[in-house]
Amino acid sequence: MKKLATVAVASTLTMSFAAEAMATEWNVSLWGKRRAFTEHVEKLAELVSEKTGGEFTLNISYGGLSKNTENLDGISIGAFEMAQFCAGYHADKNPSITVLELPFLGVDSLEAEIAASMAVYNHPAAQADLGRWNATLLMPSPLPQYNIVGVGDAPRTLADYKGLAVRATGGIGEAMAAVGAVPTSMSASEVRQAMDSGVVKAVSFAPHAHMSFGTVENAAWWTTNLNPGTVNCPVVANTDALNDLSDEHREALMSSIDEALTHYVDYYNNETMAKWGPVLDEKGIERISYSDAELTAFREAVAGPAAKDWIEQSTARGLPGQDLYDLVTATIAAGS
Repeated sequence: MKKLATVAVASTLTMSFAAEAMATEWNVSLWGKRRAFTEHVEKLAELVSEKTGGEFTLNISYGGLSKNTENLDGISIGAFEMAQFCAGYHADKNPSITVLELPFLGVDSLEAEIAASMAVYNHPAAQADLGRWNATLLMPSPLPQYNIVGVGDAPRTLADYKGLAVRATGGIGEAMAAVGAVPTSMSASEVRQAMDSGVVKAVSFAPHAHMSFGTVENAAWWTTNLNPGTVNCPVVANTDALNDLSDEHREALMSSIDEALTHYVDYYNNETMAKWGPVLDEKGIERISYSDAELTAFREAVAGPAAKDWIEQSTARGLPGQDLYDLVTATIAAGS
């Protein structure tokens, strides 16, 4: 009996060690706090854990692993296995995907933003570009068109933007500069302090970020229909870590992406946007709308030159700039 008990204990220990050997934990670097912008990552973690019986877990950290502007660097050295970042934070590090941040691309839904993003992410040039950082593009963080919250006198015409200090990154910053504003690039976590101290008078964000980062707390006005563009913020994995996953765990991860994005879109449309109007009303924030004539002139002045410059600069970098731009516009057109 003693021998049988010893065998049973040894067998149990062997099974335990095997289970531990099979378990995989990934650290995921996000920032701020849980919000609409991170719901797909949270859902991905939930799905992966469910599909693997808890053997593969994503440990999500909000700011505990890296600054948001340094997440791509952290991925490159394997400091963590997954991260989210925004292309406009360091356009020179990820020039291929900045095509998705060009102003006035005509994206009119989160679904269209996903389609355009994935088309670019699957392009060999984008994969090679991010491959320089040992990063594999997994999924976008689709955002609606940005609009602007501000303090002080509201810009009731586009001419009123002249000299206005606006937090705006990427193509949105270019659009703001085209109407005489002074765009300033800074990470989302720095915006509230900059606004309170007067460094900027206005901030370009999607609705969820205006609520999450507190720009609505002292705001006086909000533009309802400026819609200059949006930012592109992918979720990436460290390529070595992805390749090291077992077939089962890799399948659990990759097969969960579509469902995670579906959850994100539903959450943003039905939870976040349902809160936005009441927040504006509660805080007495004036809604500013521009005429069709002004918006048409704005688009015509900005969109063409910005695209031309991007294509030329990208081509000079050795990227297929025209091909990437045509891919984005064709994908958007096909979905409209």
